[in-house]
Amino acid sequence: MTANEWQVGELQLTWLRGGLTQLDGGAMFGVVPKPLWSKRYPPNESNQIPLRADPILIQAYGKRILIESGMGNDRLTEKQKRNFGLVEESQVKESLAAKGLTPADIDIIIMTHMHYDHANGLVSVQDGQHVSTFPNAVIYVQEQEWAEMREPNIRSRNTYWEENWRPIEAQVQTYGDTLEVVPGISLHHTGGHSQGHAIVRMESGGQLLLHLADIMPTHTHHNPLWVMAYDDYPMTSIFAKEEWILGGIQQGAWFTFYHDAVYRAVKLNEKGEIIEHIKIEA
Repeated sequence: MTANEWQVGELQLTWLRGGLTQLDGGAMFGVVPKPLWSKRYPPNESNQIPLRADPILIQAYGKRILIESGMGNDRLTEKQKRNFGLVEESQVKESLAAKGLTPADIDIIIMTHMHYDHANGLVSVQDGQHVSTFPNAVIYVQEQEWAEMREPNIRSRNTYWEENWRPIEAQVQTYGDTLEVVPGISLHHTGGHSQGHAIVRMESGGQLLLHLADIMPTHTHHNPLWVMAYDDYPMTSIFAKEEWILGGIQQGAWFTFYHDAVYRAVKLNEKGEIIEHIKIEA
């Protein structure tokens, strides 16, 4: 099946075009040897793999909810564009317009974490100033993530940018271990990729969807041991993946993606093989 829209019980999901980058495949697969990962997610001649940054719009219970915010527009310097392999900037506003919506119509934004490739779209540049892209939205961020966002360490300051939090700080609400956003949609703190990383659990109409964000950034990362070099706490990622991926497979869950360049969602069997899928619609 190929689609960018998907109805799951009471949930109407739409993937918005949030941008495309190309990052080093070795960094994306950590200690996994290239002959293993490159067969499943082929790199280009520079050893880079394509990674989308596509937020999911969920319309349910009279609310318009975004998971993540995309790469944003005019948010990277020329040097950053080269380093991050930027191929395509955000078309989130255009994607919303195609559905008769504007950024002001978004009620809730769920942030799994606040790294630049997830959070850049929260902020826009207007008349040389950084302003909130979604001025009417409540933005949910895990409390440890929000704390590190504002006071990053020597490693994380390269991905937690002050200009990504100051314009939105009045909109942010934090939580601890779990938070039910609306009926059937909840956030769960995992850590691993970052100290405050969280995943999204969605259930409606007898179907379970797990959005594992950057502890399972692509369909090829289903093996609990395949973790990124970008992960701050790789063992925590491994334990979280064991819990959520293996548990999800046993429950017949769909796994949805923000970064995958091939699939919007997949279902896996206990061998990690794809048994159902929804491919990206061009």
